[in-house]
Amino acid sequence: FFTKKKEFEVITDFLNIKKFQLFILLFLSGLLSFAQANKVFVRTNENGSTLVVNGEKIMINGMNWDVIPIGKDAVSANFWKSSDKTIKLGLDHEMSLLKDMNINTIRHYSDIPAKWIQYIYENYGIYTMINHSFGRYGMTVDEEWKPITDYSNSKMQEILLSEIETMVSDYKNTPGLLLYLLGNENNYGLFWSGAETEDFPEEESKKEAVGEKYGRPMYKLMNMAAKKIKELDSNHPVAICNGDDLFINLVAEECKDIDIFGVNSYRGASFTDLFKTVKETLNKPLLFTEFGADAYNSLNFKEDQRTQANYLLENWKEIYENSAGMGKYENTIGGFTFQFSDGWWKYKQTKNLSIHDTNASWVSGGHEFDFKKGSNNMNEEWFGICAKGPTNDKGSYTLYPRAAYYILQQVHQLNLFQTSVTADSISEYFSEIQLSNAILKAKKNKDFLINN
Repeated sequence: FFTKKKEFEVITDFLNIKKFQLFILLFLSGLLSFAQANKVFVRTNENGSTLVVNGEKIMINGMNWDVIPIGKDAVSANFWKSSDKTIKLGLDHEMSLLKDMNINTIRHYSDIPAKWIQYIYENYGIYTMINHSFGRYGMTVDEEWKPITDYSNSKMQEILLSEIETMVSDYKNTPGLLLYLLGNENNYGLFWSGAETEDFPEEESKKEAVGEKYGRPMYKLMNMAAKKIKELDSNHPVAICNGDDLFINLVAEECKDIDIFGVNSYRGASFTDLFKTVKETLNKPLLFTEFGADAYNSLNFKEDQRTQANYLLENWKEIYENSAGMGKYENTIGGFTFQFSDGWWKYKQTKNLSIHDTNASWVSGGHEFDFKKGSNNMNEEWFGICAKGPTNDKGSYTLYPRAAYYILQQVHQLNLFQTSVTADSISEYFSEIQLSNAILKAKKNKDFLINN
């Protein structure tokens, strides 16, 4: 009996060790799988185009996001040069707000260190679309600054393709990376230098001449960059960021190797015929890299949260209705609302950084609520769905959600890939979203900001 008992104890101990080893193995493999780079691709079939991540379809509920305190500009902010403690403090505040409104992807330029993309993904489940500006704001060549990039210049081509190669090397194995984006409405940059938004020449002949002379080589180079990215990383799609559909015919001719057509589009409450144009001209997935409305009324010189929220509600309704399987153009894979928080530096770029300018710098007839013929109506410093509080002694600040934040929080609760979702149910869902509670919540935030 003693011998049998000892044998039983030995066998039991052996099995317990094996169970423990198996548990450790499963635990570590789970951590490893979570820490691996994501497999992302575009699937297009008779039902339209969808983005697939690790075997699951997702709609990009995205946000244009940055960290630029009041008193700083895009260059001087240097957020990623801060201490890890400061960066975590800022990320934890902002990513918590983004997660609570069901945002699943942020758009950010390629200065963000890979470890923070992973941190955001692993702690908040939010992906990053990494954006290379692709010479949008000028380049330095042979130690000389060129405010406008000449994409036919061989030295500029070499520099840009080298930067693309470095970018892919830095990010391709990063957990949380969703896709690569080339440029930021670089076709607009062919008409003026710098980042400030301006109006275009109205003569179609002049536009066409600029497109042929400067646009065609740019799109050719973007396609070369897309091919280079795919050679180095087969797990993440490549998109370009175009200013609306300007020069889309050139894109069709020169950018056959991009996966996704991204657009910055500010047409008002409706994108009008953009879905149709992209479908018929390119037949590539459409991604809204920027869109939205400012929260300032240029006619009565007051903040206008209600109208901003309404515009975004209508914009997202069209995006959802034109997604795969919904019976319309079925070619959009999502979008990135512009933007998360106000940019107090936007109007003059490097001046009046501590003043919330109310000077409208460009005109949009589609934003009818404050449109007046002959006057600008778009206020660059008021596009945030969150107002920005003062900077404290630690270099951080608090965000105060506007009504648009709470509206989008409801919008992004809808899971488009449930079998029960149809075009009719999308319409019904949006019709039930009420502004009243959103405005009430936002008013409390505004009162707190003013009184503190």
